[in-house]
Amino acid sequence: MAPEANTAVPPTKIFHSASEFKRWGRKYPFIRYGLPLISLTVLGSIGLSHLIQGSKEVTKEKDDLEWDIIETTKALTRTGPSTGYNPRKISLEEELKALQEKVDINNYEYKRIPRPNEGD
Repeated sequence: MAPEANTAVPPTKIFHSASEFKRWGRKYPFIRYGLPLISLTVLGSIGLSHLIQGSKEVTKEKDDLEWDIIETTKALTRTGPSTGYNPRKISLEEELKALQEKVDINNYEYKRIPRPNEGD
């Protein structure tokens, strides 16, 4: 049987490399604070630009669909009857009179509305 090689890294070497990184942080504060801040800002702006671009594309597609619908309805009115829908000209007074004829405020009956905490 062949002897296995010891692949484990000695703890003193790990401790030495960790203390070296700590020393870099003390010696060069830009590496510890500035570099992560700048990289987060740059990567965040790139990510947000991708998200915004996607939402712009979605709204552009919706607008294109709306324009297509408008164009098809215009084409239908050009070829079909142009007097398909004519809204009536109604004044507010006429609307009030029609509503007063429909609703009689002198003859009504009380109907109790159940409270939310009451069961049916």
